[in-house]
Amino acid sequence: MRFTFQHTALMLCTAIAFVASPLYANEEIKKTIDADQSAIIEPAANTEPTVHPVPQHAIALHGTPKYPIDFTHVDYVNPDAPKGGTIRQHVIGTFDTLNPFIVKGSPAAGLNYLRSGLIYESLMQNAWDEPFSLYGVIAKDITIAEDKSWVKFNLREDAHWHDGVPITAADVIWTFETLTQKGQPFYKAYWGDVESISADGEKSVTFTFSVKGNAELPLIIAELTILPKHYWTQEGREFDKTTLDIPLGSGPYKIGKVEAGRSIEYVRNPDWWGKDLPLFKGMNNFDTIRYDYYKDDNVAHEAFLSQNYDVKIENTSKTWHENYKVSKKKKPHLTKEEVHHSRPAGMTAFIYNIRRPVFQDISVREALNYAYDFEWSNKQYAYGDYIRTDSFFENSDLASTELPSEAELVILEPLRDKIPESVFTTAYTPPLTDGSGNARKNLQTAISKLESAGYTTLNTDGYRYKTLEDGTLQVLEFQILHYSPTYERWILPFIKNLKRIGVKANFRIVDSAQFQRRVDTFDFDIIISNIGQSSSPGNEQREFWGTDRADMNGSRNYIGIKDPVIDELINGIIHATSREDLLTKTHVLDRILLWNHYVLPMWHYPKWRLAYWDTLRRPETLSHISPMITQTWWSSEAEQAAAKTKVTK
Repeated sequence: MRFTFQHTALMLCTAIAFVASPLYANEEIKKTIDADQSAIIEPAANTEPTVHPVPQHAIALHGTPKYPIDFTHVDYVNPDAPKGGTIRQHVIGTFDTLNPFIVKGSPAAGLNYLRSGLIYESLMQNAWDEPFSLYGVIAKDITIAEDKSWVKFNLREDAHWHDGVPITAADVIWTFETLTQKGQPFYKAYWGDVESISADGEKSVTFTFSVKGNAELPLIIAELTILPKHYWTQEGREFDKTTLDIPLGSGPYKIGKVEAGRSIEYVRNPDWWGKDLPLFKGMNNFDTIRYDYYKDDNVAHEAFLSQNYDVKIENTSKTWHENYKVSKKKKPHLTKEEVHHSRPAGMTAFIYNIRRPVFQDISVREALNYAYDFEWSNKQYAYGDYIRTDSFFENSDLASTELPSEAELVILEPLRDKIPESVFTTAYTPPLTDGSGNARKNLQTAISKLESAGYTTLNTDGYRYKTLEDGTLQVLEFQILHYSPTYERWILPFIKNLKRIGVKANFRIVDSAQFQRRVDTFDFDIIISNIGQSSSPGNEQREFWGTDRADMNGSRNYIGIKDPVIDELINGIIHATSREDLLTKTHVLDRILLWNHYVLPMWHYPKWRLAYWDTLRRPETLSHISPMITQTWWSSEAEQAAAKTKVTK
C-alpha cells in the first residue's frame, strides 16, 4: 500500500514500485501462491463491463470503510478546534528545491511527493485510524469495476487551484503522464499497470488497467497528488528541474516566506475550497506553519529547550531521559508524554548492500549479527527502553511469529529447496547476549561462520581475507554510512567487536544531501535506515525487494535483492483476497527475508515520545498511526482568543 513514513522520514519516508507485468516467471511458485485461487490475473478487456458499479464516497482495500457517507468528522480530531496561531517545527539538514516530485534536489519539509502535503491535494486521502481506506477529496466519489480492470473518479465541481482556476480531468491526465515520464522513478513502476487514462468530460476521468484482480491498484491510483497543468506548461517552466519558485497548489496552505536551506513557512488559506469536507473537520488549524532547519541534532535540541520551536518527537532514549531539564521558574510549562501506538515499526537496521562481493555470502551476513551486542548497548545508552526488532513488519499483526502456520506451509513447502531450511525449523530471533559486555560465545559463533565462508586467514593487520578464484585477495572490510553522529555510540562498540573477530569496519558521517545521493546510486557498503511499512502492504513491496528495482537508481531496494521466489510472493500479497489471506502471505515473505539475513536488525519503540510547550494543544484521542501534529493540533493562543470571544458574546 502506501507509506506511513513520516519524515525520519528521510523517511523517510518514503518508496514504492510496481512494474508492468513481471507476472509469475516461475510457474511452480505461481501454483503455490495461487493454490487458493486468490490471485487471478489476466489482461484487461477493452470492452465495456456489463455490470455498472455504483459510485462510492470512500473505499477500503478489505472490508468496508469505517466512516459512512454522512459522517461529520474523524475520531482523532477535536471538531471544535479553533483556528489561528503558529506552530514552529524543526528539520535536520537542508533543502534546495520546492519541487518534491523529481529525483533532483532536496525538497523542503511539508511537501509530500506521493500523496498530498500542505499545498497540494490528491484525488482521495486515507483515514489515519484504518488499515487502508480512502475518502474523496478532489474526487467526490470513486467507481471500481467488479473485476478491478478500471477505476473512475468524478471530481468536485468546486475544487480549484489557489488562483481560482477549476481542477479538471485535464489536470489529472497531465499529472499522471508527467509524473510517470519525468518524476521520481517509482511513479512509473508504482502505476505501471495503468494501460490508459481518459477524460469523460471536464470533471470525470477513468484509468484502465492492463491486468484484472489487483484490488489495491484502484486505491493507489486514488492517492495521486494532482498538479496544475496550466501552471507547469507555461513557457519557461521545466518540471524536471529544481526550483525555488513558489508553486501553485490546491491545498489548505500556500507557501509564504522561504529562506533557501534555512526555513520555510506555510500560510493557511481561509478560503480553501475543501475546508468544510468532513474528512478535514478539526484539521488545518494553524494560521502559520514554520519549519526551521538545523545542521546538528544537539543544536536543534538546545533550540527546542530555548523555545525556538514548539514540539519535538524525541527519537533518542538518552536525550529523553537526561536532556529535558528546564527551570519551571524561567520557562512556560513543558509537557512530556509517551503515547502508545500501533503503527507498524517496519525494520530499522544495518542494511547490507549485497551488490558488494563481501556481502553476497549469507554466512558473512549472519556472522556479523553475532558481533552486535544490542543488550549491552541498550542498557548503556538507552536505559533499556528499546525492543530488538525481529520482523520486517514489527509492531503489527503482519509480523511472523513462532513456526509457520498450516496456511503458510501450503505456500512454503514447494519452495523448500529454494529458501533457507531454518524458515521451517526455527522462529527467527536475533542473537542474544547477557548484557554484560562480554559476548565471547557470540563472537566465537561469528568466527565459525566466517571460517565456513572461507575467511580462514588473517593478514598482517589482523583482518580476515580469502583468495578468490582469479587469485585476488578479498579482505573482509566495509564502511557503515550515515548522515548523523547520533548512532556513533551504538556503532563504535560494534566496530570494536568486529575487529576482535578479524573484520575491518569504519563509520563515516556525510551530510544529508551526499548521503541521499550515495543511497540513490547504491554507492555504499552498509547504511543505517528504516524500511517503513503500512498496515496494509501491497504494491510498494516491489520497491523494497523486487528484482526489477535492484538496479534502478532511486529505488528503495537498497539491499539489491534479485530473487524470483520473493518476486512471486510479492505478487501473492498484491492480489490477496482478504485480510487473513494478506496476513498469511506477508508472514511468509517476512520469514524468508529474515532468514536470508539481508539486514542486521536494530530496535524499535512502540511509543511516541512527545515534548511540547504550552503554546500547543492536542486532541484527546490521537490516531494510532500518526500523532498528526501539523494536521490536528491547535494553538493555545487561538484557544484563548476563542474563549474570550465566547465570553464577550
